[in-house]
Amino acid sequence: MNVPEKIARLVAEKGWNQDVFADKAGIARTTARGILTHPERELRNATLRRCADALGVTVHELITLPVERLLPRVRQPSESQAGAISALEFSNQPALREWMARNPDRAAKLTPLEIDELISVQNVGGPLTYHGVEHFVSILERKRELLRRVEILAATEYLDLLEGVVRLMYERITSLRG
Repeated sequence: MNVPEKIARLVAEKGWNQDVFADKAGIARTTARGILTHPERELRNATLRRCADALGVTVHELITLPVERLLPRVRQPSESQAGAISALEFSNQPALREWMARNPDRAAKLTPLEIDELISVQNVGGPLTYHGVEHFVSILERKRELLRRVEILAATEYLDLLEGVVRLMYERITSLRG
């Protein structure tokens, strides 16, 4: 069973229609409909993450576990499920485990969702190396610091300026993807 088929099965188990699923996942209704009715489609990483979060599982679990193992999690939601990392997941990530042992201060600052993102990167291009983990953690740290600064700016008189800059950048990027 491929990932969109798993998602469709889990959505049905929750009793959600496509509109509820779209709202819970924060995705467009057309995207939700596509996932639920066209299981052959490829999903973007961001869409996959949103679907996993809405269903209360990690991206890694959604990709690797059979649907039979995911169904009980969907039936009995857990508060920490969205970013929780099992011992099994760590055992499959020796480079991540090694990086965390060598960098305990930085590792302690990683959120469960950031660790989940690191694990999901592995599924895209094969196993991560120690240097690959370092690279992606650096990106996560940069994003975290940028978001912190944006939050600070948003609480000042510069909100309108910030909003304008973000709008221009967003329009530029979305027009390039066309």
